[in-house]
Amino acid sequence: MKIVYIALGSNLANPVEQLKQAVSSLQKLDAGLRVSPFYGSKPLGPQDQPDYVNAVVEIRTDLPACTLLDELQRIENEQGRVRLRRWGERTLDLDILLYGDEQIETERLTVPHYDMHNREFVIVPLYDLNPDLILPNGTSLATLYRQFQDHQMVTFY
Repeated sequence: MKIVYIALGSNLANPVEQLKQAVSSLQKLDAGLRVSPFYGSKPLGPQDQPDYVNAVVEIRTDLPACTLLDELQRIENEQGRVRLRRWGERTLDLDILLYGDEQIETERLTVPHYDMHNREFVIVPLYDLNPDLILPNGTSLATLYRQFQDHQMVTFY
């Protein structure tokens, strides 16, 4: 079984409910799922969109990474995924951040997530779940967290 961390984000169609529904769907993949607090954050991309609600979940799975990606995309589609533009508004976005200690580089999937180290809405909730985590490249999550420890995100749930 791999320990996998998945980022959740939404800023359309009642984002808190979108994340709650996604968590419920993810629980079907792993009954032992753990969920970070939900955080409100400013958009990373264009600023003419609503604020986001973000979280991270931890699951244990024996699904291959690409099969898990298929499952995440199925959940997104079941929840009526709308993605209007790159880094723009969306009903639901589910991204594999870490898949055990594996490093994966395919046309469909890059793990660890290519830019997670620059995103407070990923690092802070990931730290909430596992402050002692060491990333596949040997960097401690605590080191990354220090740059975001004074974040201005709002806790929703």
